[in-house]
Amino acid sequence: MGTLIGHVAPGFGFFIIGLWHLFNNIKLHSINPKFYTSSPWFPTSRIKYMELYLIMASCTMSIAMELFIGPDRHQPLDSDGSIPSNHLHNFEHSNISLTFFTYAFFSIILDKFAPPAQYGLTNFLGAVAFGQQLLLFHLHSTDHMGVEGQYHWLLQIAIFISLSTTVLGINYPKSFLNSYVRSISIMFQGVWLMVMGFMLWTPSLIPNDCFMNLEEGHKVVRCHGDEALERAKSLVNIQFSWYVIGVIIFSMILYLFMIKLYPEKIEYQTLTKFVMQDEENDDDDDIEAQKKDNSRIGEPMSFLQIGKSFAHMDIER
Repeated sequence: MGTLIGHVAPGFGFFIIGLWHLFNNIKLHSINPKFYTSSPWFPTSRIKYMELYLIMASCTMSIAMELFIGPDRHQPLDSDGSIPSNHLHNFEHSNISLTFFTYAFFSIILDKFAPPAQYGLTNFLGAVAFGQQLLLFHLHSTDHMGVEGQYHWLLQIAIFISLSTTVLGINYPKSFLNSYVRSISIMFQGVWLMVMGFMLWTPSLIPNDCFMNLEEGHKVVRCHGDEALERAKSLVNIQFSWYVIGVIIFSMILYLFMIKLYPEKIEYQTLTKFVMQDEENDDDDDIEAQKKDNSRIGEPMSFLQIGKSFAHMDIER
């Protein structure tokens, strides 16, 4: 992962998943806001588990790249079977991918068996994946003090939001705002990972008075002196603010566009149901009245009733 493609590829995956979730959550809430319920993942029309299959395939490729394809000897261990220091970050990244693979795999299993706790357990698996990601990036074996460390520190903010909203989703499945923020945070993770890939491994984009240095098998951005380092970190913070604003503007425009594209569906069925019930009640009243009239046949009539009958007959004549 310590390369341009190693950040851009997973970043693009997070971006697509986050955008897919954002689109579906807005659509579901726009069509039926009163009965909206969030979902940890969304099926497609042709292949139900397409999202989960893509996560599993991407994680498998990531683990293969980190542990077997990327290393010079195509295996991450030393000659004595130990893990060398320059491959520690490979194992950290592969463990993140393995956790997301586990989430996708058991999400499919839970959907097939459909146990009562399916929704809660699926969110729990997602929370474990984001928690593992946050822990390993926080305790990353690579440099925490340099420019790359500043990018990783800011990335942890987006991961923490994804983790928090996933945990809240267990008890608040009908909260659109929670799902909306969760989708944006996943999408922003992808955006920021792609920014990291280009900004840290493109020589022309490195801040002034900084340079790329080969350390422990991968290139790291270093700066000439503390002043240059602090300036580079400040530039990273400014970039982060710009991308936060840009992602929020995009998300709001998408929401406003989609509520116009998918207006709320008015339930006419409810009105029809009440009309049918009223008609049934009227029919029941007529039947009851008829039963009462029929029940009176054969009963002796009073003098008052006989008088009314004769009066009615005289009027008709």
